[in-house]
Amino acid sequence: MTTHATHENDGKWRATTILAVRKNGKLALIGDGQVSLGNTVMKGNARKVRQLIPGKVLSGFAGATADAFTLFERLEQKLERYPDQLQRAAVELAKDWRTEKYLQKLEAMLIVADSNVTLLISGQGDVIEPEHHVLGIGSGGHYAVAAARGLYEYEEDAEVIARRAMEIASDICVFTNSSFTLEVLDSGS
Repeated sequence: MTTHATHENDGKWRATTILAVRKNGKLALIGDGQVSLGNTVMKGNARKVRQLIPGKVLSGFAGATADAFTLFERLEQKLERYPDQLQRAAVELAKDWRTEKYLQKLEAMLIVADSNVTLLISGQGDVIEPEHHVLGIGSGGHYAVAAARGLYEYEEDAEVIARRAMEIASDICVFTNSSFTLEVLDSGS
């Protein structure tokens, strides 16, 4: 008898959809609240989006929570060293993440944004700015990005696009729920 492995009970944490939408001088960063272990929802109201520097830098994560908070702390240190230079701080964090043995074991992805730039930071040393002013990570990230890009030319408000795209992603991705956390930056802030 042959058995086939499935992801239903593989013990892996599966969680999260984080979406950033930038339009008309406004940035909306939104995340769902579901944390799953295999096919079990462990928590439905996790907060994966936050203000890293209040009123200036927003952040969201997919992956292990403790790992993400370690990375947020490192990024905050980089931002202290390079104030108002999010891109430079992100590149410096990515360099450390890729080269320091301790950080290499961290399993998370980050979206960070300020009033000028939205970036994805990964443990492979990537610092990526999206081409279409929409960026998503996590289990439902691709669904949310597709929905946001579809809505983008028809809706003027980044917050409305982000909410609606996340609603669509939560209807499709079983690892994404509709308990959203939303943070907004206005270029006038």
